[in-house]
Amino acid sequence: MNIIIKNQNNAERITRFVISLFLLPSTLIFGYEIFPIVQSVVGGILLFNSLSGMCTIYRIFGANTCPK
Repeated sequence: MNIIIKNQNNAERITRFVISLFLLPSTLIFGYEIFPIVQSVVGGILLFNSLSGMCTIYRIFGANTCPK
């Protein structure tokens, strides 16, 4: 069984959550062009990261900002 280990501190999670709130509705504001779609996808990834506390990029490079 694979357990998801958090590798982000709380300040970083809050920052990612706030940024995702600005990026997610970009397709509704700017239309369905390629750049707003990319912004919404990045916003979705940041939202997942902030809610789960786990960043895959950090995991690949072995980074961990979560206090033990």
